[in-house]
Amino acid sequence: MDKKFIKFLFIGALNTFFGYSMYSLFLLLGFHYSAAVLFSTILGVLFNFKTVGKLVFRNSNNTLIFRFITVYTVIFILNIISLSIFKMYKIDLLLAGAIVILPLAVLSFVLNKKFVFEGKN
Repeated sequence: MDKKFIKFLFIGALNTFFGYSMYSLFLLLGFHYSAAVLFSTILGVLFNFKTVGKLVFRNSNNTLIFRFITVYTVIFILNIISLSIFKMYKIDLLLAGAIVILPLAVLSFVLNKKFVFEGKN
């Protein structure tokens, strides 16, 4: 298995814990689910950019933040669409947030590797 992918999984677990904790906190504070996703995504993107860039891809080039933000904009939109579908079926939004983590994390790795960091380190 690719060493970068293994690192991504471990760093991804940390980033996922951080992002899901922020999402849960905002939901529990009474924020609408889309606002909870927005604010947790903003905080998560900043945290993730540094951890993924430096620890997974060994790249501290801050100019890549714009590509990284593009990737997370796509992830954000897919997250909102997914959660709205779960909400239509009356599935708890905390559970729904947990369910969408894995597929969105895999997509995030692929997009970061190909679009943001590949050939840059």
